[in-house]
Amino acid sequence: MTAGVLLTGCDTDQVSLATNAKANQPVPPKLLAAMVEKNMDLQSPILVRLFKQEAELEVWKQTRNGQFALLKTYPICRWSGDLGPKVREGDRQAPEGFYSINPSQMNPQSAYYLSFNTGYPNAFDKALGRTGSQLMVHGDCSSRGCYAMTDEQIAEIYSLGRESFFGGQKAFQLQAYPFKMTPVNMAKHRNNPNMPFWKMIKEGYDHFEVTRQEPKVDFCETKYVFDAAKPADAKRDPVFDASAKCPAYVIPEDIASAVREKQQQDEAAYAKLVAKGTPMARMNTGIDGGMNKIFASKIPEGSTGLSESAEGSTLEMLAMAKAPGTIPGHVNPPKPNLDAVATAPASQEPVVAVSAPATNTRVASAQPAEKSQEKSQEKSQGGFFSNLGRKMGLGTADTTATTTPPPQATASAAPAASTTTAPTAASRLKAAVTRFVPGHDKSKDAAKDAPKPTVAAAKPAEAPKPQQPDTRLAQTRPALKPSVGDGASEQMAGAAPVVSSNSFDSRFGAVK
Repeated sequence: MTAGVLLTGCDTDQVSLATNAKANQPVPPKLLAAMVEKNMDLQSPILVRLFKQEAELEVWKQTRNGQFALLKTYPICRWSGDLGPKVREGDRQAPEGFYSINPSQMNPQSAYYLSFNTGYPNAFDKALGRTGSQLMVHGDCSSRGCYAMTDEQIAEIYSLGRESFFGGQKAFQLQAYPFKMTPVNMAKHRNNPNMPFWKMIKEGYDHFEVTRQEPKVDFCETKYVFDAAKPADAKRDPVFDASAKCPAYVIPEDIASAVREKQQQDEAAYAKLVAKGTPMARMNTGIDGGMNKIFASKIPEGSTGLSESAEGSTLEMLAMAKAPGTIPGHVNPPKPNLDAVATAPASQEPVVAVSAPATNTRVASAQPAEKSQEKSQEKSQGGFFSNLGRKMGLGTADTTATTTPPPQATASAAPAASTTTAPTAASRLKAAVTRFVPGHDKSKDAAKDAPKPTVAAAKPAEAPKPQQPDTRLAQTRPALKPSVGDGASEQMAGAAPVVSSNSFDSRFGAVK
């Protein structure tokens, strides 16, 4: 009967937000002091913003003057998929867009310590036929379409949401973005096919930036509408339907003018960046998501993946900083997708968004998750790099490509006319993998692997010897930790796991 009551309560606003010790943890004293300093009340409303590229979660809180101010920024331990919105169940994408979190979406009995449901799909997603369920912000640093934090981080975030509900907030807004919507980032990603969607949600980003108020979100004609109000001559508020034609509405002039001014400044800065040739983001090699640099610096073979790497400091330098919470031993850092590396083209030019189809244009896409059975077989047959070699067929004569191919390398049917050596599968593999090793000097590899010109021999050429598999790479690097994403469900469970008491230092002391 108790279980039945709990299940029934999950669909109402009366669900208990603090049914156990984890969910009832008080807001830490340091955060309380920050609230006092920033003129905030403990139970005032909150707002959450997420950024994939920066791998950051921001908690904003309403001050006593009615505007929102940034309370704290949390580094995200792990997110999965690619930059771009979630489209279908199983694509490993973490959602992007605007979502509303009410008390029924808070899960005090999560299998991932604590969690709250993002509310994906919203009305806009449903109008486009997008599918997916149980997309969470949770602990345990493990993601299959979620935003994963450490247990200590989600405990703080959960407590802030809980207190805002106790203070009377009906729901808090979650804004999820691919990156901070600055002119620099928009210029870098101007080639991305998701840009029309990103420009649409940037409208809401701009509304919040200029007002520091939670924007009102509506949907019509399969698009977002922000801060819509009824026209002066209307007798009732407009009614919105994500799939239907937009009703008559206006945006208050004070908000509209401030947003226009900001957008004009952003567009001018964007145009200057494009004119001076700001490099466009290159297509990724099937990397699954990212993690904040502070976490990547703590993990053997760690990398930030699709998130930004450390600016002005190496991961080794960041390793001296304290980790924001306990990093579980099963954490799985971003790494290259083996199938994407094996099928990489000879040259990886940036993707360019064009109105007409272009045969040479390649569009970055999220790769499907590997089957758990395949992963278990690989683990039983040896280390990561040895399996990687077997999958890619090191030592074969197949023509492959490195991330940065040698200049003017050509494939010719006449061996005598060739002046350069085609990159081998081993060199491709080495280039694709070593770029994820912190502190690795790529210039040495470039000099070592540079093609050497052929020299005409006085005597007849001997028959080529069969190429032997190159196993040196597999022998020099330890195997990566197995992925936990394929064996664990993102869905809420009825019981929480035992929280490990050992710290990061005790787990990875041997490596350090």
